[in-house]
Amino acid sequence: MRELILLRHAHAESALTGQADFERPLSATGRDEAGAAGDWLRAHALQPGRVLCSPALRARQTLDGLGPLETADIRMEPTIYEATPGTLIDLADAHRDAHPLLLVGHNPGLEQLVALLHSGRSGHYRGMPPGAIAVLEFADSAAMEPGSARLSWFWWP
Repeated sequence: MRELILLRHAHAESALTGQADFERPLSATGRDEAGAAGDWLRAHALQPGRVLCSPALRARQTLDGLGPLETADIRMEPTIYEATPGTLIDLADAHRDAHPLLLVGHNPGLEQLVALLHSGRSGHYRGMPPGAIAVLEFADSAAMEPGSARLSWFWWP
């Protein structure tokens, strides 16, 4: 089985006047959530073979807040910021050699991706709170397409 781990960035501060959304940092709650997410990943032996992270500050800080990961293959991936489910599928397919692959990103793209791959529909799905982790499993040879995944884990702080 091939695993795709999706991690939504933890709670961020509201944007200050004139501050770009891209530069919003994690809040104190978000820093705690990121640490809890890292603890959960380690407790479930979910160490990624590769990490692709949005370069937005809150996503980078979430990744850093996870604590030690056993992978040295950590990459900033600009296409994750404001990505559609289709963009995220293309990105995951381009990295199908990584077992498992961890994407650290944003809503609505991540929660729509979970819904699309698991149920076959993305619609107006709302269900991936800040700091949440979804683990999707695919048969090794299966293409990532609507309804092709099994949701094996879903956790939130």
